[in-house]
Formats: sequence, C-alpha cells, structure tokens
Amino acid sequence: MPTSVSLRRRRTLSAVLLASSLLVGGLLTAPAAAGLPAAAAATTAVRVNQVGYLPDGPKRATVVTTSSQALTWRLRTASGTLVASGSTVPHGADQASGQSVQVADFSSYRETGSGYVLTVDGSNSDPFDIRADLYDGLRSDAMAFFYHQRSGIAIESSLVGSAYARPAGHLGVAPNKGDTSVPCQSGICDYTRDVRGGWYDAGDHGKYVVNGGISTWLVVSSFERARRAGTDAALGDSTLRVPERGNGVPDVLDEARWELDFLMRMQVPDGKPYAGMAFHKVHDAAWTGIPTRPEQDDQVRELHRPSTAATLNLAATAAQCARVYRPYDAAFADRCLAAARKAWTAARANPALYAPDSDSTGGGAYGDTQVSDEFYWAAAELYATTGESAYRDAATSSTWHTSTGAFTRYGFGWADTAALGRLTLATVPNGLPAADLTRIRSSVTSAADSHLSTMAGQGYGMPIPTDGYFWGSNSELANNAIVMAVAGELTGAGRYRAGVLEAMDYLLGRNALGQSYVTGYGETSSRNQHHRFWAHQADASLPNPPAGSLAGGPNSALQDPVAEERLAGCAPAACYVDDIGSYSTNEVAVNWNAPLAWLAAYAAERTSTGEQPTPACAVTYTVDNAWSDGFTATVTVKNTGSAAVDGWQLGWSYAGGQRVTSAWNATVTQSGTAVVARNADWNRVIAAGGTASFGVQGSLSGSNPSPTAFTLNGSACA
Repeated sequence: MPTSVSLRRRRTLSAVLLASSLLVGGLLTAPAAAGLPAAAAATTAVRVNQVGYLPDGPKRATVVTTSSQALTWRLRTASGTLVASGSTVPHGADQASGQSVQVADFSSYRETGSGYVLTVDGSNSDPFDIRADLYDGLRSDAMAFFYHQRSGIAIESSLVGSAYARPAGHLGVAPNKGDTSVPCQSGICDYTRDVRGGWYDAGDHGKYVVNGGISTWLVVSSFERARRAGTDAALGDSTLRVPERGNGVPDVLDEARWELDFLMRMQVPDGKPYAGMAFHKVHDAAWTGIPTRPEQDDQVRELHRPSTAATLNLAATAAQCARVYRPYDAAFADRCLAAARKAWTAARANPALYAPDSDSTGGGAYGDTQVSDEFYWAAAELYATTGESAYRDAATSSTWHTSTGAFTRYGFGWADTAALGRLTLATVPNGLPAADLTRIRSSVTSAADSHLSTMAGQGYGMPIPTDGYFWGSNSELANNAIVMAVAGELTGAGRYRAGVLEAMDYLLGRNALGQSYVTGYGETSSRNQHHRFWAHQADASLPNPPAGSLAGGPNSALQDPVAEERLAGCAPAACYVDDIGSYSTNEVAVNWNAPLAWLAAYAAERTSTGEQPTPACAVTYTVDNAWSDGFTATVTVKNTGSAAVDGWQLGWSYAGGQRVTSAWNATVTQSGTAVVARNADWNRVIAAGGTASFGVQGSLSGSNPSPTAFTLNGSACA
C-alpha cells in the first residue's frame, strides 16, 4: 500500500526502539515453542470459523489445496453422522495468503449443534458449533477488555478473577509518579494536571487522546446503534462485569465514561496557553520493560504538547456523549457538551498544531498532519447533537462532506476519521436536505458494496485488499465490517449482515494461518499478545491475555525484530506470529478491541431487523452466442422462496478459464475463476416467485463449459 497511507495507519514505526528496552534477562522472547510457530499455526487444510456459525448466517470454509477440480465436502455432527454434503468451488491462487484454495459453502444447513466437523479431501476442520447464541460470550468478553485496561482503579478479582486482579495503577502511589499531578515535557507548560483514569492504550502504559477518541466513539456507537435497532437491552445495566453495574446506566456507557472523564481531564484549563485544546498524550518519560504491572511503573509521567487532532477528538467524542448520555445523566451530558464546544473553538483558533512523529520516546507518537478529517468528524457530531447551523455549515462546507475518499478500501482509523462523520450523519436524525442525506447514505452503501466485492475476489473472504496488511490490519478489517453493518441498517439488505459475519469468520480462524486472533475463542487462538501485565510468555507467574482480546494481526512490513527474524518472505496475510515480542503483529490496543466489541454485539443480536431469510433460488445459464474466442450468455435467477429478496449478489465460477469482459443489467466482477454479479438499482428487488435476468460477454481460449453451481447472497441455488 502507499507509504503515505501506511504511515498514517500504524501506531508508530519508532516503536521498533522498544527492542532495546524490553529485554527480560537479556532476551526479549521465549523460545518459539512457547508461542506459535511462525506462519504455521494451522493444523488442517480446512479453515473454518473455529467458534462456529449462526444457523441463519453464511457458512463458508476455505480449503488449502493444489487441486484445480471441485472437491466433495461433507459435514458431520460430533458423533460422526453425515448431515450435509456438496462440492467446493475452486478459487485458485489467492494472492494475499500465497495459497491455492477452494471454498466450501454449507450455508443451506441450518440445524444447530456442537462439535461439527467439515471434511474435504481427507482433511478435517477444527470442530465448531452452529447456534443462535454463538456470539453472546464474545459480546461480553470483548467489551470487558476495557475494564481490564483501566488506569487509576483497582481491577477487582470478583469481576475478572484472581489471575487478572491488580492494584490501581498511576495514582501517584509509590513507586508510581503519576497520574494525579503530571508535569508537561520541558518547555510545554509550567503547571501539572490531574489526568488520572482512562484506558491504557495498548500493551504499554501510555494514554493517548487520538486513539482513545476513536475507541470511545466506537464503544458509544455500539450502544447508539443498538438503541436505534431496539436491541440495546443486551448492552444495558448489569450486562457487563464492571464495578458500576446496577447504577441504572447501561454498562457500556459506564465503561466509556471512564475514558470520557479522562479525555476531558486532558483539556487545557482556562487562563493557560492553548486553553480549551487537549494535550496529545500522557505516558512515561522512557519505555518500561516487560513485564511491568501498572502499579510497579516507576517512570516519570509527562504531558505532551496539545495538538489540533487531539482537541478535535475531544470535541467529537464529547459531542457524541452529550447526545447519547442525556437520558441517563443530563448533568454529565451538559458537561460533555461544554467541553466539546470549548474544544471546537480552540481547534478553530489553532488549526495546525500537529503532533510530531519524532515524539516517540516512552510512548507512541500518533503523529497526524492532516486534520481536516477530524474537523469534519467533530462538526458532524456537534451538528447531530445540537442541530445548530454553525456546525452544520462547518460540516457541509468541508471537502470531506462530498469527497469519495471518506471511505476507502483500507478502512477508517485513528488518523482517518472522516468516515465517522459520514456514519453519524447517515444514521443520527438531523436537518440536512433530503438530497444531501440520500447522497451520504448512498456513500455508505457504495463503500459497503466495495468491501463485499473485495471479499468476493478473495479466497478467505476478507474485506481488505492484498496490500492492506499493515500494523493493526485486524482492526482495519473490523472497521470495514462496521461500514457494512451500517449499510445493512440503512437498506435492510441481508447481504451486508452476511458480509459482517464472514469478516468475523476471518478473525476467528478462517484465514491463511488457521489462527483465531481472539484470545480464548477457537481451537488455536492468540495467547501471547504483546503486553506488560498479560505477559505469561515472559513470566510464568503472570496471565495470558483475557478472553476476548484481539491481536493486531498480519503486518507485511515486519516492523519488529521477532517478525523480521521469523516471518521473512511471508505472504501478506501470513505475516503474523503469536509471540510477545512481535509488537507489530501481536499487540493489543483499545482501538482494535473497540470494533471487535461493536461487531460482537451486532452479531449476537437475534432479530429479524435488517436481515432477510436465506434465499431459495434457481438459476438458468444460457449461452446465446459463441465464437472462437468469445461468447455471450444470459443468466436468469428466480426467487423460489416465500419472501422478496431486496438486494442480490449472485456468485459462480468458470471452470474453462473464461473471462467476463462486459455485462448488462448487472455489475459483474471476476477474480480468478470466481465471478460475482450484483443487482442494478432498478432490479434490486426480486419478488417471491419473480426473476431477474442479466447478460455477460466473455473471452475464452479453450472450452466453454457452463457453470453448474450458483449462490445467491451466500446461499446455494438449485
């Protein structure tokens, strides 16, 4: 991917400097046997979601094989009873994984149970479940990550278990030297600030406003979306393991408030230079080693110069807070709105105060010299909350309001936040003109369709491009899945929810390594993520990360010594190692777990809202004309189900090497042998018993066999 994009995506390349400061007894990492062998986690060629599948959701597996012919797949129960079978669809070379693969689709099987095994060509998958409550546990565990990462509060064994309990960190209790009275870096300010609380950002003890901002927004957004869908009870009071449970406030909002209070403490007080701005970050003056529990950290803590980006993160998240918290705590909502207004005014007065990439001693730099997207996001949030014309005009006059670059294949992130403004304006009721609102919502669905197209062209169904495996690639995938989920909310089309669930399949084991990247979920899951307390690989007395912790994921840049040594020559999607020293592939971070928690809550919902029944269909493929090196064909899909299909995606494969060169009445794309046709606007709805037809023209160099297997929105057709 372009270097400029890569620089904005990663935490900080200068984190490589960690190598000299994280030595444990002269050696950073345990032997390879203590973690997973580099790029060799998989024990089977049949890659599945190792947790399982929803009964009414897509069910696909990827099979690593050199065979170019379709293979037979067989689904058996835990007792060995054969319950379904079919043929795989050859995909061929998969560039991201460097593997030759085929895809087994058993979506039509909807019975529930535990311990299913899929067998293809003599290889058995890891066992998995099919059940409606599949994601209930992950919904809770992924959100519990934030309580574990809290600063300034004791983590209670009654809530997390004795292995994860610890005293409060960074409350100014020896040997800590913060965070109740933290000085600035030399030359930045002449006073101290109480910046206790908040979440530790990642595997270190730093707290960063820009990364905390997007993470808070996602956590609160997960509740706001659920409230719109009428499913917020699952995120309500006493649903999480947090000390505030039972206080009448949804636990998700209690958790987010812990960070919101910290973000507002980072605001420069009145009467001081840059009043209203937000300090960019607070962390140790030098890197701490592994392991170091928070309460054992003896480093001096420092506030770093305010930045425009941090200030706009505060404005955006505090404005969202004022909107969402008002029914539960009006006084807190008022406080949030006041902070948001003050931050917005301060950012407008200081529009180019950038955090430098060089400020990376003791913590990540989080440098960002493009803040027009943060201005757009903050304006959108303030307008959605207040309805005031000044914020509306600031949002609508931004180039990001109409730019096609707000959504990209690489997803949004802490340095690329324009998409957050679009998502808010698309979903939160506001006074924008109808035509403008339609355009904004169309931009969301167009982005989601682009992600679906990317998925259709890949052997593992990932909504990220082959050149998108950089630092934190798993969060990139998760953020793109959120865009698909919002598109489903806006349109009611079931294909978007299916795309979200397939993205979850990737995170939970259907990937190049057969590796679940979520601790405690799946037969082979990450357990040695880079962290100073969850550091069992470095100190056997300490725990592995708690269940629900998401590893950063494959990073083809190999930006740490362990990755450089053990992953040389890896294919992009295989550049990952479950080793505590591989911080560029295996760290945890709040902005990675936040989208995981968002998606887990979404996937756990058992409702027909925004979903369609699995379509029943029949397809007729007719070659109308053929010549020595080409052909035309008409494809007709009939909806044989009892409900209308609103939005369709028809998939098939060509076994004779045919290539589609043009199409009419549908948008048709091809990757390898796999072909995907998507509806036009005028034929998106296929009524029960109705049909839709489209045509293709293609080239060929040999035979022209007609395809025999089709899928409609992920389900097999007759």
